[in-house]
Amino acid sequence: MELPARNAVPVFETWDLTLLYREEAEFYADVEKVKKLAENIVSDFKGKLNEPDLIAECLDEYEQYCVLLQQLTAYAELALSVDYTDPEHQDRNGKMTALRAELQSKLSFIESEIAAADDIVINAAIEKVDCSRHYLVEILRSKPHRLHTEAEKVLAAFSPVLAAPYEIYQTSKLADMDFGSFAVNGREYPLGYSLFEDDYEFEAETAVRRAAFRTFSDKLRQYENTTAACYNAFLTRCRIEAHQRGFGSITEADLFRQHVSQEMYDRQIDLITRLLAPSMRKYTRLSAKMHGLDRMTFADLKLPLDSDYDPRVTIEESREYVRNALSVLGEDYVRMVDEAYDQRWFDFAKNKGKDTGGNCESVYGKNSFILLTWNSRMADVFTIAHELGHAAHDRFSSAAQSFYDRECSLYLVEAPSTLNELLLGQYLLETGGDKRFRRWVLSALVGNTYYHNFVTHLLEAWYQREVLRIIDAGGSVNANILNRIFKKNLKTFWGDTVELTEGCELTWMRQMHYYVGLYPYTYSAGLTLATQIALDIRREGTPAVERLKRMLSAGGTLDPVGLADLAGVNITSDQPLRNAISYVSDMVDEICVLTKELDGISID
Repeated sequence: MELPARNAVPVFETWDLTLLYREEAEFYADVEKVKKLAENIVSDFKGKLNEPDLIAECLDEYEQYCVLLQQLTAYAELALSVDYTDPEHQDRNGKMTALRAELQSKLSFIESEIAAADDIVINAAIEKVDCSRHYLVEILRSKPHRLHTEAEKVLAAFSPVLAAPYEIYQTSKLADMDFGSFAVNGREYPLGYSLFEDDYEFEAETAVRRAAFRTFSDKLRQYENTTAACYNAFLTRCRIEAHQRGFGSITEADLFRQHVSQEMYDRQIDLITRLLAPSMRKYTRLSAKMHGLDRMTFADLKLPLDSDYDPRVTIEESREYVRNALSVLGEDYVRMVDEAYDQRWFDFAKNKGKDTGGNCESVYGKNSFILLTWNSRMADVFTIAHELGHAAHDRFSSAAQSFYDRECSLYLVEAPSTLNELLLGQYLLETGGDKRFRRWVLSALVGNTYYHNFVTHLLEAWYQREVLRIIDAGGSVNANILNRIFKKNLKTFWGDTVELTEGCELTWMRQMHYYVGLYPYTYSAGLTLATQIALDIRREGTPAVERLKRMLSAGGTLDPVGLADLAGVNITSDQPLRNAISYVSDMVDEICVLTKELDGISID
């Protein structure tokens, strides 16, 4: 049995890209339009951006270009993301990538000329513009790190080549890796990236779960050297660019872009590693006892605590769960949920060549597109709630801000999404009945929401920091080095609680976030803020919701500290993080109490 081809899955399980373009002719008409916009900007403004009025006029036109380019790029990328095996999608996306690089190279003069202008001119332009004030402020801030105009133009022209490591990684992972199948007790099981990560990792039957992990790992190992070479090439490029721009390290450059201090970055990694690990080890020991495992291996870590109690959910039922849970955020939020289902923002399908995990792509002035793989589990409902948090963030920020100012710092980008997971959990706890259901909800929050953000991505962040230290010191990495670092990482967090079976060290190969700068640690940063906001909403109600919406609407007009302050949370201290860790620890303790009452199982 194999995954079906894309054209064999039901239409209602796929997203509707006609929300962007009803037919290909419209797409290609906009391709010509964006080319013309770029030509006009060059002819009207190149060599002239030394006066406030001209800067303001140029940025108004440039915003129109950016909005259209984003829509075109999203259309090409979204079509490819659900079927990397389709040569037509590959070709369209490749051409769009090349065109984008060509146009961005031509228009790179905008930032370069503005940055070259006197600060008095830039400040005067800031007073004149309506849509691009924050954009100009960032140009002023980044002035010391800009290259010569021609160097910036060459870099923009080379962007498809510089992005090649990520493209090679994704193509290798989603188009070339054929996992085939594996057998357990004479039965054949199909295997693929999404099947493993969305299904087999949660499989209740130990023999099947561990066999899937072994077969999956064996296939990854065949690609470890190529994947490591791609990653090393990407990191080398990042180091060169960071140094050329006057930064001391890749980390310094990324944190500068995020408006985040080194202290805030290290705090997320070090405090969670030290304070949360004991509670997660406790939870893991309980899981091993619940399932009567001979040992807790790395392949068993995502096993639901109560595998026999895993409610199956239909797509339509997921709508009601999410709608009711998020109603606390107001009618405008609920209308967006309905719109997402009615207009087919979701791609639920399970097909060959589709990207893994869950993500949300929002198009300015349009709607969002949410990718996931539907497995009829409540975990999928949490994923929907999560991705709708991203969609809502974009909707609020885009309604209030220009294209330039819509995106907040990466540091807090996961806060609205993880908040929705917590609100779903709170709703289930408030509406559920018996102790077994309560334990299931608590374990879903611990084993999914917090495990994903405070453990999975935390381990990625710890690993990424170690890798960047090597690169920033002038070194390089290969598969052996990366395997060794990740295994040490796992040992640091899990101690002797988990048997680190062969293949666990290859986990670094499974995540594309390493190609998006310092992204992994931001999951825990976002959930830290989300936890505090969720607690505030439960305690205060409407006032806390209104503060949240002010934060969402602010887009990128403030740094993370300022945005969090709008939500009523002080992230300059470690208290919100400590509160979040305590919240998880308390849930683990309650799960242990409930398990002793329900099953007579104790780890004392």
